[in-house]
Amino acid sequence: MRRLSSTVVVVVGDGASGVVSQLAGLRNVHAIVRDGRTPAAVEALVAASSSTYVVHELDPLADVGDAWVELFDGGGPVGRLEVAIEAAVAALGADRATLPDYYAVLEPDALPVTRRHWWLGAVAGLAPSRVLPLPRPATAATLARELGHLPAGRWWPDDLAARLRALPHTIPDRAGLTPRPGAGE
Repeated sequence: MRRLSSTVVVVVGDGASGVVSQLAGLRNVHAIVRDGRTPAAVEALVAASSSTYVVHELDPLADVGDAWVELFDGGGPVGRLEVAIEAAVAALGADRATLPDYYAVLEPDALPVTRRHWWLGAVAGLAPSRVLPLPRPATAATLARELGHLPAGRWWPDDLAARLRALPHTIPDRAGLTPRPGAGE
């Protein structure tokens, strides 16, 4: 998995492109709004940036998250999650996609329950300090303040592919929870 010299923040949730676009013009922030660009074009802009912070809205795990939510909400076709996982693993492994340093989740309390479990359970369970919930009202100013106080923490796990492949068995209201020692024995 590729890591860039800039701190990369992906903004997700309703209004993400508006929040990203309002960050344009801030010193040391390269705000990239998708505006019809292909994922490859956005990735190229992110990789070429030399700003301290690169903020954009292209989530490399979007299809995985959509498929996971559909699986547990009962609407997805059989196998869609597994296909999305393998596509994400391949894209990350071939550097066609890059995991951000942080996900900024806009107003997670307003998200549907399973989607909230995706961000604050499944994804945060992979690397807790890499998911930043931005409560209401989640604005560009809120995110700009957060950029100066990003928490330190471990990078995404080395066994990310294996953990992604375990998602079909990760129940939403249990996602991100660490089993207690001796539980289930």
